[in-house]
Amino acid sequence: MTDPSIEETLGPLRLAVMEQGDIVRQLKESGAPDSDVKKGVSELKARKKILEDKELELAPIGFELLDRNRLEDLLKRRFFYDQSFEIYGGIAGQFDFGPMGCDMEDNLLDAWRKFFILKEKMHKIKCAVVTPEPVLRASGHVDRFTDLMVKDVKTGECFRLDHLIKDELEKVKADKSATAQVKAECENILTRLDGMTKEEMTAVLRQFNMMSRNGNDVTDPVEFNLMFHTSIGPTGQIRGYLRPETAQGIFVNFSRLLEFNNGRLPFAAAQIGPAFRNEISPRSGLLRVREFTMAEIEHFCDPNDKSHPKFNSVKDLEILLYSACAQMEGKPSKLMKLGDAVTQKLIDNETLGYFIGRIYQFLIMVGVNGKKLRFRQHMSNEMAHYARDCWDAECLTSFGWVECVGCADRSAFDLTQHSKATGAKLKAERKLSEARIEEVVDVLPRKALIAKQFKAEVKIVLEEIEKVDSNIIESSIKQEGKFDLQVNDKSYSITSEMVEVRRQMKKVHVENFVPSVIEPSFGIGRILYVILEHNFGVREGDEKRTFLKLPPIVAPYKCCVLPLSNKPDFMPFVKQISQDLEDQEIPSEVNTSSGSVGRRYARTDELGVPFAVTVDFDTLKEPHSVTLRDRDSMLQVRLPVNEVAAVIKSLSCGKLSWSEVRAKYPAFIQQE
Repeated sequence: MTDPSIEETLGPLRLAVMEQGDIVRQLKESGAPDSDVKKGVSELKARKKILEDKELELAPIGFELLDRNRLEDLLKRRFFYDQSFEIYGGIAGQFDFGPMGCDMEDNLLDAWRKFFILKEKMHKIKCAVVTPEPVLRASGHVDRFTDLMVKDVKTGECFRLDHLIKDELEKVKADKSATAQVKAECENILTRLDGMTKEEMTAVLRQFNMMSRNGNDVTDPVEFNLMFHTSIGPTGQIRGYLRPETAQGIFVNFSRLLEFNNGRLPFAAAQIGPAFRNEISPRSGLLRVREFTMAEIEHFCDPNDKSHPKFNSVKDLEILLYSACAQMEGKPSKLMKLGDAVTQKLIDNETLGYFIGRIYQFLIMVGVNGKKLRFRQHMSNEMAHYARDCWDAECLTSFGWVECVGCADRSAFDLTQHSKATGAKLKAERKLSEARIEEVVDVLPRKALIAKQFKAEVKIVLEEIEKVDSNIIESSIKQEGKFDLQVNDKSYSITSEMVEVRRQMKKVHVENFVPSVIEPSFGIGRILYVILEHNFGVREGDEKRTFLKLPPIVAPYKCCVLPLSNKPDFMPFVKQISQDLEDQEIPSEVNTSSGSVGRRYARTDELGVPFAVTVDFDTLKEPHSVTLRDRDSMLQVRLPVNEVAAVIKSLSCGKLSWSEVRAKYPAFIQQE
């Protein structure tokens, strides 16, 4: 935003953010108490929100937000998706996808597979959804994956605390009897809400004597774990959860993946599948749901070498970056070349920068508006303690800026945690430039004692001991006199008598290390919604006529075949063209519904169909030809029947542009 009048308005707000950013830095540098730092960060977030809201309010032409009600009406009417179990009253946060939504999601995932798995030569993996509790305890989800909740004391209905406070304060602000002072206080609280502690939010709840939406008192806030709990097996003794993300399945299979990759780094594993989060009060349509599809990549690399061989292919991309420093200082996001961002260490390393570039290219390819896309860096207070750097691809929607993809350098945290919990050797090897002498720990099983203790299971026990880090066995035996070996659902107690632990000096030519992980994580439902919103439009001069400008790569149908009327002479040509499209594996539909051809064009436009072929009276003449219509421009050309399928296939896969088609074939003029 370079308009001087706009900057004049935003200047004081930017200054306020910068001043608070300096205060937060000083608090951290001086070792101030955590409570003081949290208050400072909360104030910083509040000032950032005021600045961002004003930026959106003053956004230039091209950033206008759409009429969401009209989009939602279209999506429901044409059954892209709708609330699950609607005839039973529906369940918040759960949606069923109709034919158009299923096709669009399939196309989006197919494009993702080709763009990332195929082109980057990643390893595919499919892991179990139901996850045993120890796995998610090691990852931190059991203890920390929570939101604050209150409960209606009479009905038992639960509410997410920040949502309840926001809704109640909005009511107070809207009350005509509220004084200017009260309204200002409400606005002040709302801007600080995201950064408030449990104690601060409880104080607001009691200060305004907030009730549930049923008008009843509510309990004090409690932390609610967002994972769906379940029991594994008929006894109910094995606790488990529906996975909140797909990543943990990849981490626990690291050793097998490394072996499959011939022991070499770097390599990446990718997984697409469902994940579940038991949201307290889901809202915002597909943006916050309880069951959703994720596509995640775990790129394993040497922590001492995070260069990427293909980084040069993206280094000149100019991307809108919203750095942590800019957020602290109240500065706007900035267009910057990825190469410069990595050189200046704004982005921590080449591999992280490479994936940010690839994420950007993918989102643009599938239909996200580049003017409404930015990459926001996590500030230190919101980044996990183990993370080196983290950026979110955020898209501007009618709900504000929405995170659609996270891209984080998670260091070695996950593999280290699972190794500590299980004793498994989740490490890779690197060759040393020169051999060296170092002390190593060897664990030698006393097979006779182990066989006597475990009898028929001796083979399993011996194989599993080989997989465990010798240092972990040694440490456990020293501290507890035994090591508990976990195999599936069974535990084997390995006592000090059953193994001999030796420490000796050895000449080694390789060293073991725990790899770092770069993780791009895609929320498919959120991306799908953003594509729909960014490509929703209204025809100029006809506000009642809405359409979806979906790129062919994600459009449910690539083409629609329409006879001008239901005249029997047209049908052989309709069948021939439909068969030709089918032979070329081009998804299409035949529209023989009633109404004028213009009305039928409008119906296909609502579905986002990029091209339409019309069989008319001139088709009956030799040489047989049809009209081909482009959805976005509504322009048409006439071309031979036998060339239709090849042209549409080339248009759909990007090998041919509409301007090239218009240059090759004669124009056809028709009033819609």
